Parts: sequence; C-alpha cells; structure tokens
Amino acid sequence: MESIFTLSILQSALELGCIYSLVALALFISFSILNIADLSTDGCFTLGCAVGAMVTMSGHPFLALFAAMGAGICSGFITAFLQTRMGVPSILAGIIVNTGLYTVNIAVMGFSSNVNLFGCDTIFSLAKDKIAAGWYNDWYKFLIVFLIVLVIGVILAWFLNTRIGLSIRATGDNEYMVRASSINPLFTITVGLCIANSLTALSGAILGQYQKSCDINLGTGMVTIALASLIIGETLIGKGSVLRKVIGVILGSCLYRFIVAVALRMNVPAEALKLVSAIIVAIAISFPYLKEKALFCRQRNASIRMNKKGGGNAC
Repeated sequence: MESIFTLSILQSALELGCIYSLVALALFISFSILNIADLSTDGCFTLGCAVGAMVTMSGHPFLALFAAMGAGICSGFITAFLQTRMGVPSILAGIIVNTGLYTVNIAVMGFSSNVNLFGCDTIFSLAKDKIAAGWYNDWYKFLIVFLIVLVIGVILAWFLNTRIGLSIRATGDNEYMVRASSINPLFTITVGLCIANSLTALSGAILGQYQKSCDINLGTGMVTIALASLIIGETLIGKGSVLRKVIGVILGSCLYRFIVAVALRMNVPAEALKLVSAIIVAIAISFPYLKEKALFCRQRNASIRMNKKGGGNAC
C-alpha cells in the first residue's frame, strides 16, 4: 500500500484538484443552479489556457489570469445570447460555441496546436522566489492554487446570497415564477453563464501556467471531469447552505483527482483514463439513486415482516 498512497500523489491530487475545482464550480452554477447543460466548457477551458499562455509569454503572468477570465465572460455571453435571444436550446448552444471556439483558440495560439511556456515567468515561479525555505517550500504550488480557490469560493458563496445571486438561483428553480416577480430571467441566465465561463477560463489559465504548456486539445473531456467532481461533492456533503455546497465541490474535485492518481499508480494505461472517468461519473451519479433504492427495499421488507405477509426479499 505504501507504493500506491504516497505524499507526492496526495500533493499532486490536491494541486490539480484545486485547479479543476474552478471548472466544477462553473458547472455548479450552470448545471446545478441554472439547470442548464453548458457543453461549451471544453472549448472555454482551452480558450482560457490559450489566452493566459499568450499573455504570460508577453511577460504578464498575473494579468493573464484576468485576461483569461475576460475571454471566458465573452464565451459565456455568446452562449447565453444564443439561448436567450436566438431561441437555441441550451445543449445546442453549447455545442455551437464549443465548435466555434476551436478555431478561435487555435487563432489565439498563433495557428499552432501547442504553446510552450518554458523559460517564461509564471505565478508559480514568481511565488517560489518569494517563499522562504521551509517545510512548505515543496507545497508552494498548492498554497497558491488553494489561496485562489479559497478567495473564489468565498466570493461565489457571498455573491449567490446577494439579491442578484438569489435571482439566479430562483431562475434555475422556476423561471416562470421569476418572470412573474418582475425579474428578467434572460439577464440572470446571462450573468450566471458569464460567471461560470469566467471560472472555467481561469482554471485553464492556471493549468497552463502550472504545466507550462497549452495544447489545442487540452479541454477535451473537461465536462466529464467537472461533472464527476460536482456529483462526488454533492454526494459527500449533501444538502445545505451555498458555502457548504461550494466546499463540497472543491472536496469532490480533489477526491476525483486522487482517484485518478491512484489509478495511474496502479499502472492503468493513460489511454484508459477517459474510461476511468466515465466509470467514476456513472458511479457518482447512480450512487444517490442506489442508496435511496436500497433504503426503500429495507423499509419495504421490514414492513412486510411486521405485517407477517412474508419474510422473503421483496426486491
């Protein structure tokens, strides 16, 4: 067991888990709150990485994060515009934007399929120079991404409890009720998708600086990864306040990356990672239903035994 569970695996899982948790938080807004299946996540993630990489190459690693978020806001606005103003269903709008972003991304990258950031200053390299030697010196990357995620999580939890945040939450619950309350659901959907896509793009920009490279296919399967993290977090935490749900999403992302890291440690081929992700998603999604089904069966069998109508398994 010592060869599988190591400190390096835990460190890598926490670092990548925090980075990808921003995408899971984006899906938390679009999928869980607004009840919209935003399939532009893959392209938006690559967009954030591409914009962040190009700005980082120009010598502005911190500005790259804000530039990536701005690009994500534009992507979210276009997706929302197609849904709210053009009458395009949410799934098709996400597919259209995701398809168009491929050309946009490769154009941002100078019509190259990958960008190399080796030799460029990043937020991690600059922070490493500022951190004094100590026990936490090897954990400086985790400290940086954890601080970013902590700030984003607190701001998001606060925002969703403001007036406009409550309006966004209400839109996902009942759009007709919101419209009857003189709240424009078109506006709340647009704001929600813009925020969600900005978080997705920010995650891509951080990952690009983390691994010092950007690839045109970097965002492939990002919806699956984020959905797995989201479902795992909701299963672990359950119902509660917005802050509790945000914490659950972050924990779910870290747990998901830990499972993937253990799978790689067990010599699972890299080509099979997509299958592993699909299995994790399937288990995470079906777990609440199976748990409820098992509880129902136990209650039904107990009722049958109490009524002395049979002692066999009714399920």
